[in-house]
Amino acid sequence: MASIPTSAAQPAQVLPASLLTDFDISLFQAGKHYRLYQKLGCHLDTYENQPGAYFAVWAPYAEQVSVIGTFNDWQAGAHLLFPRWDQSGIWEGFIPGVKAGDLYKYLIRSRDGEVFYKGDPYAFHWETRPKTASIAWPLDYAWHDQEWMQHRQQYNDLKSPFSVYEVHLGSWRRPDPNNHELFYSYRQIADQLVPYVKEMGFTHVELMPVMEHPFDGSWGYQITGYFAPTSRYGTPQDFMYMIDQFHQAGIGVILDWVPSHFPGDAHGLFRFDGSHVYEYADMRKGFQKDWNSYIFNYARNEVRSFLLSNAVYWLDQYHADGLRVDAVASMIYLDYSRKQGEWIPNDRGGRENLEAISLLQELNTIVYEQYPDTQTIAEESTAFYGVSKPVYLGGLGFGMKWMMGWMNDTLEYFKTDPYFRQFHHDQLTFSLIYAFSENFMLPLSHDEVVHGKSPLIYKMPGDDWQKFANLRLLYAYMFTHPGTKLLFMGNEIAQTSEWNFKRELDWYLLQYQPHQGMQQLIKQLNALYRSQTALHETQFMPIGFEWIDIGDRQHSIFIYSRHEINGYRKLLIALNMTPVPRMNYQIGMPENSSWREILNTDHPDFGGSGVLNPGTHQTQPQPCKGKPYQLTIHLPPLGAVIMEKIA
Repeated sequence: MASIPTSAAQPAQVLPASLLTDFDISLFQAGKHYRLYQKLGCHLDTYENQPGAYFAVWAPYAEQVSVIGTFNDWQAGAHLLFPRWDQSGIWEGFIPGVKAGDLYKYLIRSRDGEVFYKGDPYAFHWETRPKTASIAWPLDYAWHDQEWMQHRQQYNDLKSPFSVYEVHLGSWRRPDPNNHELFYSYRQIADQLVPYVKEMGFTHVELMPVMEHPFDGSWGYQITGYFAPTSRYGTPQDFMYMIDQFHQAGIGVILDWVPSHFPGDAHGLFRFDGSHVYEYADMRKGFQKDWNSYIFNYARNEVRSFLLSNAVYWLDQYHADGLRVDAVASMIYLDYSRKQGEWIPNDRGGRENLEAISLLQELNTIVYEQYPDTQTIAEESTAFYGVSKPVYLGGLGFGMKWMMGWMNDTLEYFKTDPYFRQFHHDQLTFSLIYAFSENFMLPLSHDEVVHGKSPLIYKMPGDDWQKFANLRLLYAYMFTHPGTKLLFMGNEIAQTSEWNFKRELDWYLLQYQPHQGMQQLIKQLNALYRSQTALHETQFMPIGFEWIDIGDRQHSIFIYSRHEINGYRKLLIALNMTPVPRMNYQIGMPENSSWREILNTDHPDFGGSGVLNPGTHQTQPQPCKGKPYQLTIHLPPLGAVIMEKIA
C-alpha cells in the first residue's frame, strides 16, 4: 500500500495511503478495469504496523467525503478521506482501528452543499434490511471444490446437458411458513437444497439475484449492494459455502445479474455524490418507468469499469459458473417500453443503445477470455440479431439466449382446448423454423407463475386428470425439443398456487399421487436428457433434429427424431395432444429399424392411464405416409412416447 500526497490538513486518524496505481486509474477511466473490487471499497489491512481499513470511493462531484461508522460513533468529519490529485474523482485513505464487522457509510457533501449518507458501492457485506449500512468484511474462504473447478469445462460445455433449476432462496423453504421475516441461512439452505437438486437430476441451479437489495418484493432485481450477497441468509463466507457444496455435488451455479437498472433508494447509487454519477442524466435514457428505477450510464467509462468488474467478481471470488443477464432488451433498445417522444435516438438516428450493446459485447469477451469454462445467458425477448453469436461476427457474444418465443407459443398452445388444437398446429411447429438461429435455452421461469398468470398446472385445460396429463406432456416436449432447459422451483411438483416470495413452496402437495408422479417424471426426464447423447450433443445443431410426421393436424399429433452428430443413436418422440388414445398408430419411417420405449408420460408411476408400448417394435417394409417403412405403436391420451433405436 503506497503513501499518497496530502492536499489539505486531515484529521490524524486518516493516513494517506493508496492501493491505486497510475495504471489502475488509467484503466478505470478507460472503462477497462475489470477488478476494481480489489482497489475501491473497504479493504481490511495493515498500514505502517497499524491494523485497520483502506477506503476508496469514486465521488467526482463531491466537495468533501468522510467515513462514518461504529468506529467513530458516526461522527461527521472525524475521518475525512483525501481527494486524489489526478482528477479521477476518487477519495481515499487508511483508517487505523477499523475491524471486521464494523459498520460504515460515506458522508458526502456535494459541490452544491447537499449532504448524502451513502452505502459503499463496492462493499462486500451489508446490514440486513431495513438497515442500510455497509460492513467492513474480508473475503477469506478455504474452498473445497477443486475437482469441480478443474473439470467444469465439460459440465458447462454447449454440447453437455444443461438442465437448470431456478430458485428464489427465500421462498424455496422457510423455517416458519407463517413468518416471512424468518429465513434459513445459506448453510441451512445448502443442506436441504443441494441434495434435492442432485436427487432431481438437474445439472445446474440458477439463483434469482442474491446481491444485496432493500425490498423483498423486488425478488432481488433492485440492487443496492452489487458486490455483496444479501445478508438475509448470512455472510459472504456462508454463501461461498453453499456454492462450494453445490460444486462438490457436481452441480453448477448460475447467478442472475442485473446490469440494466438500479433503485433510487437514498443509500444507493442514485445521485451518489449529488450528480448523476452512475445513471444517465437525461431521464429519457436514465429512468426505467416500468420498474421505477434508474438506468446505468453505459457511455461513462468509470461506470463500465464498475459493471464489468462486478461481473468478473462473482466468477472470481465466488466461483460462479455463469451469469444470467436480466432484461437485456431494456438495455439494448432506447425506446424499450417508451412512447414516441419519450426516448432519444442514438447518434445514427436509430433506436439501439449502442453504448449498452458495446458493454455487453465487452462483457462477454472478457468473461470468455478469462473464464472460458463458464457461460453467460441472456434474458432477451426480441429478435435482435446474434445475441449468442460471437462478437467478431457482430453478435453480442452470449453463450445462450432464453427462447421467449418458444415459451409464449408453447404455453398458448397448451392453454387451448385439445379439440381446437388442430387449428393451432403451426403454433407448435413454428419454433423449429428459428430454433438454431441462436443457442436457445427453453425457460419456464418465475415470470410465468406470478402476477395473475396462474401456476402452470392451471394453465392446462380439462379436468384434473387432463391438467396433469397436459403438464406431463408439456414437460416431455420441452425436454426433447432442441435447446437447454430451465424450470422454476415448484413447477416440478405441479404447484397449485402462484409463486409468492413470502411463502415457501406447497411441499404438502407431495402427499398426493398426481404431484408425486409429476416429480418422478421430472427426475426421469432429467435422467434421460443427461444420459441420451442425442438430446444434448446436438441441442444447438440442425443435424440433431428431424420432423418425421407433422401432417396429422386433425388428431394433433407430432412426431420427430433426435440424434447424435454421427447419426447412429436416435430417439423417436411422438406427442398426442388430445385426450383420445390412438391405438396401433402407424408412423412412416425412412429406414428398417427396431425400437423400444424408454419413457411414456402415461405410465401409472407418473399418474397416467397406462397406455404403454412394452417390448421391441420392429418397422415393417410397408410404405406409409410417403416413406418405405411403417412403425406401429400406441399413442396414449395427452401423452408423449419416447423410443430409442436399438438396431
